[in-house]
Amino acid sequence: MSKKTSREIGDEGEELATAYLESKGYTILERNYHFEHAEVDIVAYNNTSHIVFVEVKKRSTNRYGDPEEYVDEEKIQNVYKAAEAWLYERKMDGSPVRFDVIAILQQENEAPDIKHYENAFRPGR
Repeated sequence: MSKKTSREIGDEGEELATAYLESKGYTILERNYHFEHAEVDIVAYNNTSHIVFVEVKKRSTNRYGDPEEYVDEEKIQNVYKAAEAWLYERKMDGSPVRFDVIAILQQENEAPDIKHYENAFRPGR
């Protein structure tokens, strides 16, 4: 069995995160939204009237740290940039928003451990 690429692991993580959010009552509005070099993994709507921009991190081991530790300042700035563009394009500037992280640790042949961090980061911190 060949080793999975980081893109394959990421795609699996986004599938798991999407299913998780839907099971919690979220409506998925878009996946993998790109603006210039910035990307947001999932754009969702929740039952508190917030548009939720979600960064997903999946790892097959925590040998080098937990998945959520890979959401660094550069990634946060890219998510903000993509979120601003997404809102502008849809004429939704000023809508209440939230930035979440879904961290998934899934070792081979094991069930995924999914952690959802609501309000994981905020603009201007």
